[in-house]
Amino acid sequence: PVVNFNGRSMVLQLHREKKMSLKKYITQLMVVLVSTLGAVQALAGVNEVTIHITQLPLSKTILQNSSATKDLSVLVLATISGEKEDVQATINGQFLAFLEGDVSRAFTYASSSIRSMFGTAQNFGAMVQRSYPMVWRSAGVTFLEHKETRLGRTQDVKIFDAAGTAHYLRYFVTQTPSGWKISGVQLLNISDISV
Repeated sequence: PVVNFNGRSMVLQLHREKKMSLKKYITQLMVVLVSTLGAVQALAGVNEVTIHITQLPLSKTILQNSSATKDLSVLVLATISGEKEDVQATINGQFLAFLEGDVSRAFTYASSSIRSMFGTAQNFGAMVQRSYPMVWRSAGVTFLEHKETRLGRTQDVKIFDAAGTAHYLRYFVTQTPSGWKISGVQLLNISDISV
């Protein structure tokens, strides 16, 4: 495998020989992944690694420098998660759940205080649809400033609605044993944002 590690992410490129069975290839791939990611975790001192797997066509350079004939290449991008990335993944997960019409899943990203305030996922979804239509059906999201404040950890977001209008929101999040949860959202003016 070809490995490139820069302290925050690792690219691991693996190749499958044309005659190798898919089962054998996947087994070898998993062994390499587990051992490589274990080493990355130990070196970086982190508890979590997120893996993205993409199949790519082979480049001529790889084919020219390779002794065996290959028919595909797999690129594994492992991103070491920090608190900022975990918070953004929580917020993004809720956006995606709303886009997919899965209000029950969107409700799981809310803190226990928010869940008890609304009682059911349907009540929560109705409030979001009525009060935050840009969140209900976002057309684009950009994560802005992430910081610790006297009110807790916040993540500012620039979000576009279906008409293409930009809105600015501040998400308040709280850490729980099951990960980060959204404990509040505040609409902001552009003057409240530091980009």
